[in-house]
Amino acid sequence: MRIQPLMLALAITSLAGCANDPAPTEQLRLSEQALEQAKAVGATDQVEALKLADEKLTRAKANLLSQDNRDARMRAEQAELDARLAEAQVLTVKSEEQLTVLQSRVKRLRKQLEAQP
Repeated sequence: MRIQPLMLALAITSLAGCANDPAPTEQLRLSEQALEQAKAVGATDQVEALKLADEKLTRAKANLLSQDNRDARMRAEQAELDARLAEAQVLTVKSEEQLTVLQSRVKRLRKQLEAQP
């Protein structure tokens, strides 16, 4: 009779282990969305963070196929963060370019104002 409770405890433990790492389908969706968003703002394959994000997402999908949900989730999270970094880098460069243009316009306006009597 003692064997049945032990087997029941082992079965519950193994089921609990599976429940800890569900398939990270939502995280994969978020990662893909972040990659697309980064590309939409102008990130290309020349942006190192975008390349890393793409590679990590590919590895996450491979982990998911091999049912390694824990690694798949971690890689997908890393891919999302790398994609967001790529997006931020591109937006920073664009902002700096706009700032430079605005500063040159302000200088030009100041010179015009100084030249007026």
